[in-house]
Amino acid sequence: MDSMQFVPILVFGFAASLGLTPLSRQIAMRLGVVDKPSQRKIHLDNKPLMGGLAIYVAFTLSLLLFSPPAHLVQFGALLAGAAFLALVGLLDDRYNLGIRIRLVVQVVAALTVIAAGIHISLFKTSWLDYPLTVLWIVTLTNAVNFLDNMDGLTAGLSAIAAAFFMAIAYTEGLTLVSSLAAAVLGSAVGFLVYNFNPASTFMGDMGALVLGFVLAILGIKLEFGEQPLGVTWMVPLLVLALPLFDICLVVVTRIAEGRSPGEAGKDHTSHRLMSLGLSQRQTLLVLYGACVFFGALGYIVSVAPTGIAFRVGVAGLVLLAVLYAVMMAIRRKYQLGH
Repeated sequence: MDSMQFVPILVFGFAASLGLTPLSRQIAMRLGVVDKPSQRKIHLDNKPLMGGLAIYVAFTLSLLLFSPPAHLVQFGALLAGAAFLALVGLLDDRYNLGIRIRLVVQVVAALTVIAAGIHISLFKTSWLDYPLTVLWIVTLTNAVNFLDNMDGLTAGLSAIAAAFFMAIAYTEGLTLVSSLAAAVLGSAVGFLVYNFNPASTFMGDMGALVLGFVLAILGIKLEFGEQPLGVTWMVPLLVLALPLFDICLVVVTRIAEGRSPGEAGKDHTSHRLMSLGLSQRQTLLVLYGACVFFGALGYIVSVAPTGIAFRVGVAGLVLLAVLYAVMMAIRRKYQLGH
């Protein structure tokens, strides 16, 4: 198998997404699938919400045209789960289905890939590993969707995480993971051209749910020849640190403040940084930088000698805990009472 398999997938995914996003924007305006301004939103005018269509189609076509046939069953299950999420995401963007329906759909999508053999193997027993897999996929899918609260944030962070997964997979010779990561990277960057601040279109749930779902599966499919499991479990957590950090922050904050975790609000990491006086672009670049930093830590953990890898990984997780405390303090000082 050609280890550079991911290159045409990356190039095609980018080109297809770049070409299809203006088309998806026109369709969204025609169908009335738009994000209207509101008190909890940053943007001030109607934005078309079907960028996810371009992302999903570019992602799927790049895999169907160039992916290795050896992984057909797993690719099929993944694309079916992603298609289901894209469809429900579109309906949610148009009719606001609510979080309960989204959660049921995410569990079904997770069970689809488990049936095809994609699952976490931490405990080596299905009655622990399968529920953990469902929890991981549902958490990540929602985490990436939650991040979609600012121009360029979800697309940019998904692209950065996918780039690190691609690099790790290439180093380990994992063609399935590098192909998938390349498809995410290409389609996310192609869309980001139109979505970077100031954005002319949004991806909506249709795009964010698909990106979160695929990133979760990338985290599961990573395998390491040399490193023991006691170290490697930290790699996907570090590469995906930003979405996981943000969803923990938001859910804990909302429960502590007596609100529903599914209720929208200006309590995300991005909003907290903006309350310090940063502009949207500055906030975006800080979060991109953080994602690159933690992704780099994940890469180091995947290739360094075991002792060093363990210390780097633990240091990264401790740093996240410190940043979490800082974000909670920012909320108390700058945001409550406004």
